[in-house]
Amino acid sequence: MNTLFQTYGLAKKFLFAMDPEAAHEATMRMLQKAHDCKLTRGLAHDMPSAPTLFMGLALKNPVGLAAGLDKDGAHIDALGNLGFGFIEVGTVTPRAQPGNPKPRMFRLPQAQALINRMGFNNHGLETFIDNVKRSHYRQAGGILGLNIGKNADTPIERAVDDYLIGLAGVYPHADYVTVNISSPNTKNLRDLQSADALDQLLGAIAQKRTELAQTHGKHVPIALKIAPDVDAEQIAAITDALTRHQMDGVIATNTTITRDQVQGLPNAQEAGGLSGAPVHELSLKVIRQLRQRLGPSYPIIGVGGIMSGRQAKEKMDAGANVVQLYTGLIYRGPALIAECVKAIEQTR
Repeated sequence: MNTLFQTYGLAKKFLFAMDPEAAHEATMRMLQKAHDCKLTRGLAHDMPSAPTLFMGLALKNPVGLAAGLDKDGAHIDALGNLGFGFIEVGTVTPRAQPGNPKPRMFRLPQAQALINRMGFNNHGLETFIDNVKRSHYRQAGGILGLNIGKNADTPIERAVDDYLIGLAGVYPHADYVTVNISSPNTKNLRDLQSADALDQLLGAIAQKRTELAQTHGKHVPIALKIAPDVDAEQIAAITDALTRHQMDGVIATNTTITRDQVQGLPNAQEAGGLSGAPVHELSLKVIRQLRQRLGPSYPIIGVGGIMSGRQAKEKMDAGANVVQLYTGLIYRGPALIAECVKAIEQTR
């Protein structure tokens, strides 16, 4: 495992010479080919064991993959072999959509950060579900989260309709479902974090979940993914809605629209969501406030700017139960997964 993971440093030089989105696509192709040739199929077995119970789900370890890396669920098995305790794919929308015009992803290497304005580009719910059904990750004991959103051309007043379509579609195939209302790259999407809109959305989702649980004979946990750019009043409204509608967890956080920590750097003023190292402290602040309001046992996934095992532990110390990686993988490579698992396990 170490030899293969160490080669990422060499590959990174070539990938970082490419357009970021093209490099991402090339990386996923290479990872898939490595999986298909059985070069990565033993990697997960070498991962440190750190069993974790989260939202009633038995995880092999508390380090997961955040949504966005595999928007269509086309590489679930290949990603699963890297040793994650759980994987989240999406965001999927009911209908296929191209996302925002290119270029739409930008590196800020001096800050170990990315800016993206992808805009939920994906091939739609039907293709997404077909990909999930073809994967073997769940049958092999992996925990799979499916992340749902709304189409860009769906008016915000009808956003609930898109989320209910998405929930009904993914429910039979998910270990948990994430409701993504926090991307800054779909117009007005973050308005759904306001008290009244969120109450309406989660109320409808809770009602639909009850129907789906009866239809499919199982309870699938539902988590809400929120932004780091929320104040104490918004966090109060969010936590009240989470508990009132008996949502199972919360993911803190998505990307930020602030640029305070990257002022003056090339690409810093590009529109979109900033991810990577600058988001770490912002997400820690939100996690602490969530934990204070939700109490000691409510499930929280900590994500945003984890670039080292130490920062994964800081997420846990702030109140997260498990963590997710995204931008850290791009800058550090898959060796970051084991580093985070070890750092968390050593402090238990």
